[in-house]
Amino acid sequence: MEIRGDTSPDPGGRAPAAPPGGPAVRPRPYEGTWRFTAPVRDSSVPLARHAVRDLVRRRGVPVSDDLLHSLLLILSELVTNAVRHAALLSTEIGVEVAVGADWVRIGVEDGHPYRPTALAADPSQEHTGGRGLLLVKATVAEAGGICEVRQTASGGKEVWAVLPLGPTPASPAR
Repeated sequence: MEIRGDTSPDPGGRAPAAPPGGPAVRPRPYEGTWRFTAPVRDSSVPLARHAVRDLVRRRGVPVSDDLLHSLLLILSELVTNAVRHAALLSTEIGVEVAVGADWVRIGVEDGHPYRPTALAADPSQEHTGGRGLLLVKATVAEAGGICEVRQTASGGKEVWAVLPLGPTPASPAR
């Protein structure tokens, strides 16, 4: 899995702007955007997780162990969903990691147009599948981030999450 990238990111996809009347903000050494593709198969889930974990560590991104665990859990669920549900229309998925001064964004893109929705938890149901997006949404909310789905120009979709690097506003600093 080749990871390509290293451009200055912005959660909205724009390069950082200079503050009004001031010099451009110099990016921190860990800031950037990286992309890689993986085949649509089950073995891509741990491969993607290890690639992102290694990237975060190699770049020195200031993430706590808890935040890294959350980020990798979200990634695993998003890649699993893409592998399970988009294989009919996609031969590969795209993974993007973007890191700004105080946030990290993970996105998984596939070629399937279906926009997933989190299933409502129903304790009377016997099967336990289909709860991945609920887990993603809960994990993102607990970290103080946001999660969305967007349609891509090619007709597929990207499911992404942005998490703050620092403590959430409702939690004390550690």
